[in-house]
Amino acid sequence: MKIGYGRVSTKGQARDGNSLEAQQKILKEAGAEVIYLDAFTGTKKHRPELDKLLIEIKEGDTLIVTKLDRIARSATQGIELINSLLEKGIVVHILNMGLMDNTPTGRLIRTIMLAFAEFERDMIVERTQEGKAIAKMNPGFSEGRPKKYTRQQLSLAMKLLGDNSYKQVEEMTGISKSTLIRERKRLGKL
Repeated sequence: MKIGYGRVSTKGQARDGNSLEAQQKILKEAGAEVIYLDAFTGTKKHRPELDKLLIEIKEGDTLIVTKLDRIARSATQGIELINSLLEKGIVVHILNMGLMDNTPTGRLIRTIMLAFAEFERDMIVERTQEGKAIAKMNPGFSEGRPKKYTRQQLSLAMKLLGDNSYKQVEEMTGISKSTLIRERKRLGKL
């Protein structure tokens, strides 16, 4: 059986043909009969769909992946995973590289490519941290997601709660009950 595996770090990832939909299409075109898809970071060894795939796949099956970095981001993790699959008699087909084999040349190519994938990931992390450090120097910087409601909106909602239920205030302001409760706790009124 031909089994496909696709992964993105985040559900919104869609650049360079790496979206789950794009990978799924490519895997189907390559003959994958069953496809497992994860929206999970590649730095983690255990990913829900990959774990299921590894339980289901058996000797004689072919694992199809669009790119090497979709299955592993660290060289060590990738080498261990691919070697364990090859030792079980599973064919590993990385579409942009070809079939993986256990020859000395195959192991060398695999190790080099996985090292590049790990290096690329490390560079992304480093650039992100540098960008964050630069952004923190800006006077108005606040880390995290921007607040959805202003202090004035929350203050008005708190006043409305004096005479109305959470549900009524939610309907009047559009501010959810959980946000109203958090704001009351923050103000020490709960």
